[in-house]
Amino acid sequence: MIDPDWQADLQRYPKRPFLKEQSIWALAVYRFGRRNDRRKDGLGKRLRGRFYWLAYRVTETLTGISIPKSVEIGPGLKIHHFGNIFVHKDAKIGANCSLRQGVTIGNRQEGGPVPILEDDVDLGAYAQILGGVRIGKGAKIGAMSVVLCDVPAGATAVGIPARVMEKKD
Repeated sequence: MIDPDWQADLQRYPKRPFLKEQSIWALAVYRFGRRNDRRKDGLGKRLRGRFYWLAYRVTETLTGISIPKSVEIGPGLKIHHFGNIFVHKDAKIGANCSLRQGVTIGNRQEGGPVPILEDDVDLGAYAQILGGVRIGKGAKIGAMSVVLCDVPAGATAVGIPARVMEKKD
């Protein structure tokens, strides 16, 4: 089964990424889980579902990347480096986004709203995106920033709490 989202992810990685980039392992398991959920119910789907959960836990432990299959991620995700990346199960991430080590995308309180990242968003190392915020298309979030409010398209946000520093025209 050809997965165009997975093919777009691979385009953003170097050749033979499984030997060079541990982050691709977590992304491969995520895409496998999403593909399996689209299959018809049956024994094969249940067996692949069990395999997914085992692979998810092993990969999460080895890479420190937690991306549940319930997250909606557009094609072309790139994870630079790996480790301590946590994405809330209800988050939405657009196409061609980039994450670096230590990123957290989650809610501020149990059961609260979660972030939405539009296309082409670039998150710096250890950036924290928390609560029901929207990060606009092409926005950049600086390293170690804590985003608690919306960031407009094309803007750069930095600091704790993050403030918009510039906006592209």
